Amino acid sequence: MLQILQEGDSKMTIWDNLKQKIISCFIEEQRYMYIVKGLQTTILVTILALLLGLVIGILVAVVRTAHDQMAKKKLSGISGAVLKIINAICEVYLTVIRGTPAMVQLLLMFFVFMASSNNKVLVAVLTFGINSGAYVAEIFRSGIMSIDIGQMEAGRSLGLSYAKTMQKIILPQAIKNVLPALVNEMITLLKETSICGYIGLNELTRGGDIIRGITFEALTPLLVVALIYLIIVMFFTWVMGKLERRLRESDNR
Repeated sequence: MLQILQEGDSKMTIWDNLKQKIISCFIEEQRYMYIVKGLQTTILVTILALLLGLVIGILVAVVRTAHDQMAKKKLSGISGAVLKIINAICEVYLTVIRGTPAMVQLLLMFFVFMASSNNKVLVAVLTFGINSGAYVAEIFRSGIMSIDIGQMEAGRSLGLSYAKTMQKIILPQAIKNVLPALVNEMITLLKETSICGYIGLNELTRGGDIIRGITFEALTPLLVVALIYLIIVMFFTWVMGKLERRLRESDNR
């Protein structure tokens, strides 16, 4: 009987200890707001950076693809020279961005290139948008190159310009091919925003770290932060699965 009571007391002690940690980390002084506001900032930076990255990535992918395709026909004249210069700039951009850590890029943007700006969200969006654009460019370029060259030739034979053929025929097919890779890039971008705390931006990870600094309890707030990231990633994965099934169904019709 004494052993049963001791086991019951032990279970109650563990539960009470967990309850006290939750109250201390999240309920007292409304500390959960650090997590809520941090999550809002993380989602905002991720969405805006992804949109910027998509724009940069598509433009760079189109330029590099056009250069590769036109090079086979021996570029000449002013338009050929301009395309060569733009393509060279794109190659330098891809090499530099993919060859340096995102954290270094963020610190350079904050302390050097945008040192006069107090808008940390803007700094983060520009940094991660430019960073993501380099990877999105290669994703889209692979998608464009996977489309049969006859598609481009068919569009041009119908009287469409290169840009119109790319917009109306090539890119819609390429997007279907690269959709899983784009979702993976979005997931990577979401997790990369956790380094924004290095410039003092109160995103999700920093919110958990602030609670840790106040309560001196590391496990509970950081575990909750990790759980939130996991839930968001699982949601994006579920959405990707739904989109892929929809696209397969539309192809079979």
